[in-house]
Amino acid sequence: MNFSRVLLLVFACLVALCSVGAAPEPRWKGFKKIEKVGRNIRKGIEKAGPAITILGQAKALGK
Repeated sequence: MNFSRVLLLVFACLVALCSVGAAPEPRWKGFKKIEKVGRNIRKGIEKAGPAITILGQAKALGK
């Protein structure tokens, strides 16, 4: 009877130690990826801005 209690206690401690992580991953990791995609799109639009204005002026001259 005592052996089963000791075994149960050891098993409970083992489960508790296995379920605890040293460095949990942040839950907002997905949001950081979405933010990075949005930032890359914004930077791409900023870089393409002068080229788009030049194309618009060239199109206006062609009419």
